[in-house]
Amino acid sequence: MEYNTTRNHLIMREYGRHIQKMVEYLLSISDKEERQRNAYAVIELMGFLNPHLKNVEDFRHKLWDHLFLISDFKLDVDSPYPIPTRETLKARPERLRYPKKYPKFNHLGKNIEYVIDKALKEENPEKKQGFANAVAYYMKLTYSNWHKELVHDDSIQNELSSITHGQLEFNNRPFVKHRNDNSDRDDYGGGGGRNQYRKNYGRDNRGGNGNRGNGGRDNRNRNFKKRY
Repeated sequence: MEYNTTRNHLIMREYGRHIQKMVEYLLSISDKEERQRNAYAVIELMGFLNPHLKNVEDFRHKLWDHLFLISDFKLDVDSPYPIPTRETLKARPERLRYPKKYPKFNHLGKNIEYVIDKALKEENPEKKQGFANAVAYYMKLTYSNWHKELVHDDSIQNELSSITHGQLEFNNRPFVKHRNDNSDRDDYGGGGGRNQYRKNYGRDNRGGNGNRGNGGRDNRNRNFKKRY
């Protein structure tokens, strides 16, 4: 019986001891064609043991890299992908440059500046007017999200004129439902819609006349006795 203390180091636990033994057997094969054929078989088995890698982009490339890693980069086979080395494995990736954006209007963000610049460069008057209406709607929406009161359209127009130097004007009235706007509560009977529903269709009205003492549940029990 073999114990883990007497075995060599398990390089990748995701594939287990048997895969590592198969790779060690590949290293002992002297015939290159037979070694190449067995390498493809090991790759298929590695993919079968880790089906979650199929959802990863270029998962077969990852399997081949893992095969060379398990063999300690000593396996001499032809790979359909660039063969990795120990240096490339330990090399650090290049540092990503974080995009730095400094918006002129912090309460609106940087993306709205791109939209305004594109609207100012637009030559078609209909599209330019559509850009202006979209920008005005977004400005009113952001104001409603960050403030407790609804802004007037004149304030939106003044701010849009100051940003674009009077080159953009919206011709619609952007409707934004404010979170504190309770004007739609009285659409179904003075704000008591749910209470009115309970009053009309509650438990008290399930009986015949809406009252147990007036023949509601008692009449049903009496009818039940007559039928059975």
